Amino acid sequence: MDRLFADGAVNAADTGQGPPLILLHSLLSDRASFDAVVAPLARSFRVIVPELPGFGRSRAVGGGLAAVADRMAELVTDVAGPGGAVVLGNGYGGFVALQMAIRHPTVASRLILADAGAAFSDSGREAFRTMAAVSSANGLAAVADVAMNRLFAPEFQKTHPALMDGRRAAFLRTDPEVFRTACEALASLDLRRELSKVKVPVLVLVGEQDEATPPAMSHELAAGLRDVRLKIIPGCAHVPQLQAPALFLAAIADVLGLASAASA
Repeated sequence: MDRLFADGAVNAADTGQGPPLILLHSLLSDRASFDAVVAPLARSFRVIVPELPGFGRSRAVGGGLAAVADRMAELVTDVAGPGGAVVLGNGYGGFVALQMAIRHPTVASRLILADAGAAFSDSGREAFRTMAAVSSANGLAAVADVAMNRLFAPEFQKTHPALMDGRRAAFLRTDPEVFRTACEALASLDLRRELSKVKVPVLVLVGEQDEATPPAMSHELAAGLRDVRLKIIPGCAHVPQLQAPALFLAAIADVLGLASAASA
C-alpha cells in the first residue's frame, strides 16, 4: 500500500508489521529494485520503500544531497518517531542514508549501506560529470547503456534480457533534471572527514563486480567508521538485491536478526 509521508512530500510503499525498516533505492534504478526482498523482510518488519525526492510521486527538493537527506530524515521520523529505524540504502540511496546519519545522528538506529561510499575517485567523479552533460544535451536515452553497465555485469545482462528491458524502462522514466542534479552532487561529494559523526552501527555491503561504486570505495568507507562490518557479495554488481536476492538477504540477515531470511 502506498502512503504519503513528510507532510505529503514523499510517496512510499508501506508493507508488513514490526520494527521499521526503510529501503532507499539507487539513482540508476527505482524502488522496484527491492521487490524481490520486500516480502521476506515484511514477515518481520514494517518495510517502507520510498520514492526518493524527484522520483515517482515524491516531490523534488532543492539544495543538493543534503536536502534530500533532510527530507529522508523527515520520512524516518514520521515512520519511527524517536526510536529510529533501520535504514538500508543502495547506491545513491546509500549516499543519502550516510548523509542523513551525519546530519541527523539520532534518526536511524542502524545503517546498511549497499554499494555506496564516502567519496568517488577522480575517474568516478568524471563519469558522473559526463553522464550529467550528455543526458542534459541528448536526453537519458543517450546514457542508458552506460547506466545499465553500471548496474549489472555484462554476463548478467546477456542472460537476463527481460529484466534488463524492465530496468532500462525504469531508468528512462527518471526525471532528467533530477538525474543531472544528482550526478553533479555525487561528482562533488566528499563525506570522508564527517564519518566520525555517524554514531550508529553500520553494515557496509558491496558486490564484488560493482563498477559504479567499486569495492575499494566500501573498504575506504568502512575504514572511516567506528562501529562497522564489511561484507562483499560474490558475483554481484551494483544492485545485489535485484541480481541475487537470496545472497543479499543472507548478507543482511544476522544484522537484522533474521537468521533464516536467506531461505525465504
